[in-house]
Amino acid sequence: MTEYQLIEGDETVYRDGSIKLHGPEGFEGMRKAGRLAATILDEIAQYVVPGVTTGELDERILSMMLDGGSVPATMGYRGYAHSCCISINHVVCHGIPSEKTLKDGDIVNIDVTPLLDGWHGDTSRMFLVGDVPLKARRLVDVTYECLMIGIEKAQPGARLGDIGAAIEEHARQFRYGVVREFCGHGLGRLFHDAPEVVHAAKAGTGPELKPGMFFTIEPMINLGKPWVKLLNDGWTAVTRDKSLSAQFEHSIGITETGNEIFTLSPKGQHQPPYDI
Repeated sequence: MTEYQLIEGDETVYRDGSIKLHGPEGFEGMRKAGRLAATILDEIAQYVVPGVTTGELDERILSMMLDGGSVPATMGYRGYAHSCCISINHVVCHGIPSEKTLKDGDIVNIDVTPLLDGWHGDTSRMFLVGDVPLKARRLVDVTYECLMIGIEKAQPGARLGDIGAAIEEHARQFRYGVVREFCGHGLGRLFHDAPEVVHAAKAGTGPELKPGMFFTIEPMINLGKPWVKLLNDGWTAVTRDKSLSAQFEHSIGITETGNEIFTLSPKGQHQPPYDI
């Protein structure tokens, strides 16, 4: 039986396996953290160009987070040493910033989580580097569609499995693979919490969605098979068949009448190409 926990006021929150239900204070905190996260992705877009290193992008993102009054939740998390994750082409997620240079035709996911006043704003977006082939651009477009279709299913009274079922159905129309090894997650004052949001699921299954639930939806869609493998660095996940992979992520809250997306772009730049 699913356990829910009502979170009231500024009390300490523990990772105890329960699904947290937040009130107005939580929604306000997540709006601010989510807006900062989305603003950072808006601003970094102008720098995602051929010739830049992922390490340079990471340094800029760190400065943006600090200037916004936040700290990167990823830095120091389980030994991770960077302010964001940057995943290129066949890297599914958790790409580590380095001296690697972006090249014309690359597709890139940048995933940021500023921790602002105790709240986590978690979001990621795809970027197109230079002249990107049509098949890669189509993968990026469909992945964004998967995200928004999943969000549409995130309604009070629905089941968590409804989200993954809708995402998988859409991706399969294009014969794309939906990654199963990584999923969305509850968040708020905790970076990762219950529930797990699987992006390939059966409709009508899983916990009931209730007002006050906060979680991410972040489908990872592969041009080929859905299978991934972890590299020796312990973080970087890549497609086993070396096919391209794309991902978008929003943090949302379930309301009495639907949902609220905390990480919408203030500039309206939700998917590429971006106006920079």
